[in-house]
Amino acid sequence: MNIPHRSAAVLLVLSLASPAAFAETFRCGQWIASPDMSVEELVEKCGAPTSKSIETIDVYGPTVGGAGRVKRGTSTVETWTYDSGSQSFAMVVNIVDGKIKSMVRGE
Repeated sequence: MNIPHRSAAVLLVLSLASPAAFAETFRCGQWIASPDMSVEELVEKCGAPTSKSIETIDVYGPTVGGAGRVKRGTSTVETWTYDSGSQSFAMVVNIVDGKIKSMVRGE
């Protein structure tokens, strides 16, 4: 396969990939932020989020006998939003118990 055909094939494959595959990372200046980063790395590379919400939720699990649910503890869920300006969508970072769980494009 020559170079132009190979490039066309790569573009076709990329265009067929799901949008979620591209929403897992975003650019912060010269850096690429990804869910693989620690929260500390995210703040170091991207700075503080534009907005942030924090919620504590109850975590439930089965009872010892398995016939019901019992509260096992709590989790802290944070939603950080990075506003990229009027020319692009904001990025929403979901953090559970201090670990990045997802990054998605907001609206």
